[in-house]
Amino acid sequence: MPTESQCKNCEKPFDKSFDFCPFCGQETADNLTFGVLFSNTISNYFSIDARFFKSFVPLMFRPGVLARRFVDGKRLSYLHPAQFYLFISVVFFFMFSFSVRKADYEVTQALQKGFGTEVTLDSLLMVKDSINLEGAKNMIKESPYLKGIPAEELSALDSIISAEPDIPNITIGFKREALDSLIAINAPLPDKLRAMGLAEDANTMAKKLYEQMLKFYEKKGDGILSALYDTIPIAMFFMLPLFALLLKIVYWRRGTFAHHMVFSFYFFTFIFASFCALILANMLFDIPIWLEVIFFLSFILYLILALRNFYRSSWFGAWLKASMITFAYLIFIVPIAIFGITIVSFMLY
Repeated sequence: MPTESQCKNCEKPFDKSFDFCPFCGQETADNLTFGVLFSNTISNYFSIDARFFKSFVPLMFRPGVLARRFVDGKRLSYLHPAQFYLFISVVFFFMFSFSVRKADYEVTQALQKGFGTEVTLDSLLMVKDSINLEGAKNMIKESPYLKGIPAEELSALDSIISAEPDIPNITIGFKREALDSLIAINAPLPDKLRAMGLAEDANTMAKKLYEQMLKFYEKKGDGILSALYDTIPIAMFFMLPLFALLLKIVYWRRGTFAHHMVFSFYFFTFIFASFCALILANMLFDIPIWLEVIFFLSFILYLILALRNFYRSSWFGAWLKASMITFAYLIFIVPIAIFGITIVSFMLY
Protein backbone atom coordinates (compact mmCIF):
# COMPACT_ATOMS: atom_id res chain seq x y z
CA MET A 1 0.00 0.00 0.00
CA PRO A 2 1.58 3.35 -1.07
CA THR A 3 2.50 5.64 1.77
CA GLU A 4 3.16 8.70 -0.40
CA SER A 5 0.88 11.07 -2.20
CA GLN A 6 1.59 13.59 -4.95
CA CYS A 7 0.69 17.25 -4.60
CA LYS A 8 -1.61 18.42 -7.38
CA ASN A 9 -0.12 21.90 -7.27
CA CYS A 10 3.67 21.41 -7.20
CA GLU A 11 3.54 17.71 -8.16
CA LYS A 12 6.03 16.70 -5.46
CA PRO A 13 5.59 13.51 -3.41
CA PHE A 14 4.99 13.61 0.34
CA ASP A 15 3.64 11.42 3.11
CA LYS A 16 -0.08 10.67 2.85
CA SER A 17 -0.58 11.50 6.52
CA PHE A 18 0.08 15.18 5.82
CA ASP A 19 -2.97 17.44 5.56
CA PHE A 20 -0.96 20.09 3.70
CA CYS A 21 1.85 19.83 1.18
CA PRO A 22 5.18 20.48 2.98
CA PHE A 23 6.58 22.13 -0.18
CA CYS A 24 3.88 24.58 -1.31
CA GLY A 25 1.35 24.52 1.55
CA GLN A 26 -1.71 23.53 -0.50
CA GLU A 27 -4.36 21.43 1.25
CA THR A 28 -4.20 17.77 0.27
CA ALA A 29 -7.97 17.17 0.29
CA ASP A 30 -9.54 18.10 -3.04
CA ASN A 31 -12.89 19.35 -1.73
CA LEU A 32 -13.43 22.49 -3.79
CA THR A 33 -17.13 23.33 -3.59
CA PHE A 34 -19.16 26.46 -4.24
CA GLY A 35 -19.27 27.25 -0.53
CA VAL A 36 -15.55 26.71 -0.04
CA LEU A 37 -14.75 28.88 -3.05
CA PHE A 38 -16.59 31.94 -1.77
CA SER A 39 -15.86 31.37 1.90
CA ASN A 40 -12.16 31.43 1.14
CA THR A 41 -12.52 34.58 -0.94
CA ILE A 42 -14.50 36.37 1.75
CA SER A 43 -12.20 35.20 4.53
CA ASN A 44 -9.14 36.40 2.63
CA TYR A 45 -10.45 39.93 2.24
CA PHE A 46 -12.87 40.41 5.13
CA SER A 47 -11.53 38.11 7.83
CA ILE A 48 -11.76 39.41 11.40
CA ASP A 49 -9.27 37.85 13.74
CA ALA A 50 -7.17 39.00 16.66
CA ARG A 51 -5.25 41.34 14.37
CA PHE A 52 -8.39 43.39 13.71
CA PHE A 53 -8.98 44.23 17.36
CA LYS A 54 -5.26 44.68 17.92
CA SER A 55 -5.25 47.19 15.07
CA PHE A 56 -8.56 48.94 15.80
CA VAL A 57 -7.71 50.31 19.25
CA PRO A 58 -4.46 52.09 18.30
CA LEU A 59 -6.07 53.33 15.08
CA MET A 60 -8.83 55.11 16.96
CA PHE A 61 -6.98 56.28 20.08
CA ARG A 62 -3.30 56.55 19.08
CA PRO A 63 -3.19 58.54 15.82
CA GLY A 64 -0.35 57.63 13.50
CA VAL A 65 1.14 54.95 15.76
CA LEU A 66 -0.34 52.01 13.84
CA ALA A 67 0.96 53.33 10.51
CA ARG A 68 4.39 53.97 12.05
CA ARG A 69 4.60 50.42 13.39
CA PHE A 70 3.58 48.95 10.05
CA VAL A 71 6.17 50.97 8.16
CA ASP A 72 8.83 50.04 10.72
CA GLY A 73 8.31 46.35 9.95
CA LYS A 74 5.76 45.16 12.51
CA ARG A 75 3.34 43.91 9.85
CA LEU A 76 2.21 40.42 10.82
CA SER A 77 0.89 41.64 14.16
CA TYR A 78 -1.55 44.13 12.59
CA LEU A 79 -4.15 44.10 9.87
CA HIS A 80 -2.86 45.13 6.46
CA PRO A 81 -3.80 48.81 5.83
CA ALA A 82 -5.46 48.12 2.46
CA GLN A 83 -7.45 45.21 3.90
CA PHE A 84 -8.40 47.29 6.95
CA TYR A 85 -9.55 50.15 4.71
CA LEU A 86 -11.54 47.82 2.46
CA PHE A 87 -13.35 46.16 5.34
CA ILE A 88 -14.28 49.39 7.16
CA SER A 89 -15.31 51.16 3.94
CA VAL A 90 -17.63 48.28 3.01
CA VAL A 91 -19.21 48.43 6.47
CA PHE A 92 -19.60 52.21 6.20
CA PHE A 93 -21.20 52.21 2.76
CA PHE A 94 -23.52 49.40 3.82
CA MET A 95 -24.71 51.42 6.82
CA PHE A 96 -24.84 54.63 4.82
CA SER A 97 -27.00 52.99 2.15
CA PHE A 98 -29.99 52.96 4.53
CA SER A 99 -29.75 56.73 4.98
CA VAL A 100 -29.33 57.15 1.23
CA ARG A 101 -32.51 55.18 0.53
CA LYS A 102 -34.52 57.45 2.80
CA ALA A 103 -32.94 60.60 1.35
CA ASP A 104 -33.39 59.30 -2.20
CA TYR A 105 -37.08 58.73 -1.55
CA GLU A 106 -37.50 62.27 -0.20
CA VAL A 107 -35.55 63.79 -3.10
CA THR A 108 -37.58 61.76 -5.61
CA GLN A 109 -40.85 62.93 -4.05
CA ALA A 110 -39.69 66.55 -4.19
CA LEU A 111 -38.56 66.21 -7.82
CA GLN A 112 -41.79 64.55 -8.90
CA LYS A 113 -43.75 67.32 -7.21
CA GLY A 114 -41.61 69.85 -9.04
CA PHE A 115 -42.15 68.10 -12.36
CA GLY A 116 -45.89 68.19 -11.75
CA THR A 117 -45.89 71.94 -11.14
CA GLU A 118 -45.48 74.06 -14.23
CA VAL A 119 -44.48 77.66 -13.64
CA THR A 120 -44.29 79.89 -16.68
CA LEU A 121 -41.87 82.72 -17.02
CA ASP A 122 -44.64 85.04 -18.23
CA SER A 123 -46.56 84.71 -14.97
CA LEU A 124 -43.45 85.48 -12.94
CA LEU A 125 -42.70 88.53 -15.04
CA MET A 126 -46.28 89.77 -14.68
CA VAL A 127 -46.16 89.50 -10.90
CA LYS A 128 -42.83 91.27 -10.74
CA ASP A 129 -43.98 93.92 -13.21
CA SER A 130 -47.21 94.59 -11.34
CA ILE A 131 -45.27 95.20 -8.16
CA ASN A 132 -42.96 97.62 -9.96
CA LEU A 133 -45.91 99.44 -11.60
CA GLU A 134 -47.69 99.88 -8.30
CA GLY A 135 -44.56 101.36 -6.76
CA ALA A 136 -44.08 103.68 -9.70
CA LYS A 137 -47.65 104.94 -9.53
CA ASN A 138 -47.39 105.70 -5.82
CA MET A 139 -44.07 107.44 -6.32
CA ILE A 140 -45.45 109.65 -9.11
CA LYS A 141 -48.66 110.54 -7.29
CA GLU A 142 -46.81 111.45 -4.08
CA SER A 143 -44.18 113.51 -5.87
CA PRO A 144 -44.20 117.21 -4.73
CA TYR A 145 -43.65 118.30 -8.33
CA LEU A 146 -47.07 116.97 -9.38
CA LYS A 147 -49.14 118.68 -6.71
CA GLY A 148 -50.50 121.22 -9.15
CA ILE A 149 -51.53 118.81 -11.88
CA PRO A 150 -55.30 118.52 -12.36
CA ALA A 151 -57.08 115.33 -11.40
CA GLU A 152 -58.01 114.57 -15.00
CA GLU A 153 -54.37 114.53 -16.09
CA LEU A 154 -53.39 112.36 -13.15
CA SER A 155 -56.12 109.89 -14.16
CA ALA A 156 -54.79 109.80 -17.70
CA LEU A 157 -51.27 109.27 -16.42
CA ASP A 158 -52.50 106.46 -14.20
CA SER A 159 -54.21 104.75 -17.13
CA ILE A 160 -51.01 104.92 -19.17
CA ILE A 161 -48.94 103.41 -16.36
CA SER A 162 -51.55 100.73 -15.66
CA ALA A 163 -51.72 99.63 -19.27
CA GLU A 164 -50.73 95.98 -19.70
CA PRO A 165 -47.21 95.83 -21.13
CA ASP A 166 -46.47 93.95 -24.29
CA ILE A 167 -44.37 91.12 -22.86
CA PRO A 168 -42.97 88.75 -25.45
CA ASN A 169 -43.73 85.06 -25.13
CA ILE A 170 -40.50 83.68 -23.71
CA THR A 171 -40.00 79.92 -23.48
CA ILE A 172 -37.21 78.12 -21.76
CA GLY A 173 -36.01 74.72 -22.91
CA PHE A 174 -38.48 72.46 -24.69
CA LYS A 175 -42.24 72.22 -25.01
CA ARG A 176 -43.34 69.89 -22.25
CA GLU A 177 -46.70 69.16 -23.86
CA ALA A 178 -45.11 67.97 -27.09
CA LEU A 179 -42.54 65.85 -25.28
CA ASP A 180 -45.16 64.34 -22.96
CA SER A 181 -47.23 63.38 -25.99
CA LEU A 182 -44.26 61.66 -27.63
CA ILE A 183 -43.47 59.82 -24.39
CA ALA A 184 -47.12 58.73 -24.05
CA ILE A 185 -47.16 57.11 -27.49
CA ASN A 186 -43.71 55.60 -26.97
CA ALA A 187 -42.23 57.52 -29.87
CA PRO A 188 -38.74 56.69 -31.16
CA LEU A 189 -35.83 58.17 -29.28
CA PRO A 190 -34.70 60.52 -32.10
CA ASP A 191 -38.16 62.12 -32.20
CA LYS A 192 -38.12 62.81 -28.47
CA LEU A 193 -34.60 64.21 -28.64
CA ARG A 194 -35.60 66.55 -31.47
CA ALA A 195 -38.55 67.71 -29.39
CA MET A 196 -36.08 68.60 -26.66
CA GLY A 197 -34.13 70.78 -29.08
CA LEU A 198 -31.28 68.50 -30.11
CA ALA A 199 -29.80 69.64 -33.42
CA GLU A 200 -29.51 67.21 -36.30
CA ASP A 201 -25.73 67.68 -36.54
CA ALA A 202 -25.08 67.36 -32.79
CA ASN A 203 -21.97 65.45 -31.73
CA THR A 204 -21.90 62.25 -29.70
CA MET A 205 -21.35 64.02 -26.38
CA ALA A 206 -24.34 66.30 -26.92
CA LYS A 207 -26.55 63.34 -27.86
CA LYS A 208 -25.50 61.47 -24.73
CA LEU A 209 -26.24 64.51 -22.59
CA TYR A 210 -29.69 64.92 -24.11
CA GLU A 211 -30.40 61.21 -23.66
CA GLN A 212 -29.55 61.47 -19.96
CA MET A 213 -31.72 64.57 -19.64
CA LEU A 214 -34.57 62.70 -21.28
CA LYS A 215 -34.09 59.74 -18.96
CA PHE A 216 -34.06 62.09 -15.97
CA TYR A 217 -37.28 63.72 -17.22
CA GLU A 218 -39.05 60.41 -17.94
CA LYS A 219 -38.14 58.95 -14.55
CA LYS A 220 -38.97 62.25 -12.81
CA GLY A 221 -35.56 62.15 -11.12
CA ASP A 222 -36.21 58.78 -9.49
CA GLY A 223 -32.94 57.22 -8.27
CA ILE A 224 -30.67 60.18 -9.04
CA LEU A 225 -29.35 60.27 -5.48
CA SER A 226 -28.64 56.53 -5.54
CA ALA A 227 -26.65 56.97 -8.74
CA LEU A 228 -24.68 59.69 -7.02
CA TYR A 229 -24.08 57.44 -4.02
CA ASP A 230 -22.87 54.55 -6.20
CA THR A 231 -20.15 56.77 -7.67
CA ILE A 232 -18.64 57.83 -4.33
CA PRO A 233 -16.63 54.62 -3.66
CA ILE A 234 -15.03 54.95 -7.09
CA ALA A 235 -14.14 58.57 -6.35
CA MET A 236 -12.59 57.60 -3.03
CA PHE A 237 -10.33 55.20 -4.92
CA PHE A 238 -8.77 58.26 -6.59
CA MET A 239 -9.01 60.69 -3.67
CA LEU A 240 -6.96 58.51 -1.33
CA PRO A 241 -3.76 58.48 -3.45
CA LEU A 242 -4.22 62.22 -4.03
CA PHE A 243 -4.12 62.66 -0.27
CA ALA A 244 -0.93 60.59 -0.21
CA LEU A 245 0.46 62.85 -2.94
CA LEU A 246 -0.12 65.89 -0.73
CA LEU A 247 1.73 64.11 2.07
CA LYS A 248 4.60 63.43 -0.31
CA ILE A 249 4.75 67.12 -1.24
CA VAL A 250 4.88 68.44 2.33
CA TYR A 251 7.10 65.58 3.56
CA TRP A 252 9.28 65.26 0.50
CA ARG A 253 12.21 63.55 2.24
CA ARG A 254 10.25 61.55 4.80
CA GLY A 255 9.78 58.13 3.26
CA THR A 256 8.61 56.79 -0.06
CA PHE A 257 5.20 57.21 -1.66
CA ALA A 258 4.26 53.75 -0.35
CA HIS A 259 4.85 55.02 3.21
CA HIS A 260 2.49 57.92 2.59
CA MET A 261 -0.07 55.50 1.17
CA VAL A 262 0.09 53.45 4.39
CA PHE A 263 -0.63 56.60 6.39
CA SER A 264 -3.49 57.53 4.01
CA PHE A 265 -5.07 54.06 4.23
CA TYR A 266 -5.15 54.18 8.02
CA PHE A 267 -6.30 57.83 8.13
CA PHE A 268 -9.24 57.20 5.79
CA THR A 269 -10.03 54.02 7.70
CA PHE A 270 -10.29 56.13 10.85
CA ILE A 271 -12.63 58.56 9.05
CA PHE A 272 -14.92 55.77 7.84
CA ALA A 273 -14.92 54.11 11.26
CA SER A 274 -15.84 57.45 12.88
CA PHE A 275 -18.69 57.94 10.43
CA CYS A 276 -19.94 54.45 11.26
CA ALA A 277 -20.06 55.46 14.92
CA LEU A 278 -21.87 58.68 13.97
CA ILE A 279 -24.51 56.78 11.99
CA LEU A 280 -25.08 54.41 14.91
CA ALA A 281 -25.39 57.36 17.29
CA ASN A 282 -27.92 59.05 15.00
CA MET A 283 -30.03 55.90 15.10
CA LEU A 284 -30.28 56.20 18.89
CA PHE A 285 -30.79 59.95 19.33
CA ASP A 286 -30.65 63.23 17.45
CA ILE A 287 -27.17 64.68 17.56
CA PRO A 288 -27.13 68.50 17.90
CA ILE A 289 -25.45 70.58 15.23
CA TRP A 290 -22.73 71.90 17.55
CA LEU A 291 -21.70 68.34 18.40
CA GLU A 292 -21.50 67.44 14.71
CA VAL A 293 -19.28 70.48 14.11
CA ILE A 294 -16.95 69.29 16.88
CA PHE A 295 -17.03 65.83 15.32
CA PHE A 296 -15.77 67.14 11.97
CA LEU A 297 -13.16 69.40 13.60
CA SER A 298 -11.81 66.37 15.46
CA PHE A 299 -10.52 65.03 12.13
CA ILE A 300 -8.09 67.95 11.92
CA LEU A 301 -6.92 67.35 15.48
CA TYR A 302 -6.49 63.65 14.69
CA LEU A 303 -4.48 64.53 11.59
CA ILE A 304 -2.15 66.79 13.59
CA LEU A 305 -1.50 64.07 16.17
CA ALA A 306 -1.08 61.42 13.45
CA LEU A 307 1.44 63.52 11.53
CA ARG A 308 3.42 64.17 14.70
CA ASN A 309 3.56 60.47 15.63
CA PHE A 310 4.11 59.07 12.13
CA TYR A 311 6.59 61.60 10.75
CA ARG A 312 8.02 62.49 14.17
CA SER A 313 7.34 66.17 13.54
CA SER A 314 7.30 68.98 16.04
CA TRP A 315 3.96 70.26 17.29
CA PHE A 316 4.23 73.41 15.19
CA GLY A 317 5.36 71.48 12.11
CA ALA A 318 2.53 68.98 12.45
CA TRP A 319 -0.03 71.78 12.88
CA LEU A 320 1.34 73.79 9.95
CA LYS A 321 1.46 70.85 7.55
CA ALA A 322 -1.92 69.53 8.68
CA SER A 323 -3.36 72.98 7.92
CA MET A 324 -1.70 73.06 4.51
CA ILE A 325 -2.91 69.57 3.62
CA THR A 326 -6.46 70.24 4.84
CA PHE A 327 -6.65 73.55 2.98
CA ALA A 328 -5.35 72.11 -0.29
CA TYR A 329 -7.56 69.04 -0.03
CA LEU A 330 -10.76 70.97 0.71
CA ILE A 331 -10.13 73.80 -1.74
CA PHE A 332 -8.86 71.84 -4.74
CA ILE A 333 -9.38 68.08 -4.51
CA VAL A 334 -12.82 67.90 -2.87
CA PRO A 335 -14.55 70.40 -5.25
CA ILE A 336 -13.06 68.65 -8.28
CA ALA A 337 -14.18 65.30 -6.86
CA ILE A 338 -17.71 66.59 -6.24
CA PHE A 339 -17.90 67.97 -9.77
CA GLY A 340 -16.59 64.71 -11.21
CA ILE A 341 -18.96 62.60 -9.10
CA THR A 342 -21.91 64.72 -10.22
CA ILE A 343 -21.01 64.49 -13.91
CA VAL A 344 -20.22 60.77 -13.85
CA SER A 345 -23.31 59.85 -11.83
CA PHE A 346 -25.54 61.84 -14.19
CA MET A 347 -23.97 60.29 -17.29
CA LEU A 348 -24.35 56.81 -15.77
CA TYR A 349 -27.85 57.50 -14.41
